[in-house]
Amino acid sequence: MVGNKVSHSNIKTKRTFDVNLFKKKFFMPETEEWIYLRVSARGLKTINKLGVEEAIKRARKKGLID
Repeated sequence: MVGNKVSHSNIKTKRTFDVNLFKKKFFMPETEEWIYLRVSARGLKTINKLGVEEAIKRARKKGLID
């Protein structure tokens, strides 16, 4: 996402808004192994709500994970 950085004197310069990503380690009880995922803050909330296996299954279905 792109926007403007506005100074105190109201000078506008271009800036980018980066995604809030974290590199997190999750345990998969089904395969009994640890996996690393780069997830956003919203993704963490989804994983906490659904569980890591269901969240990965839905992400693959939507084409977010290869």
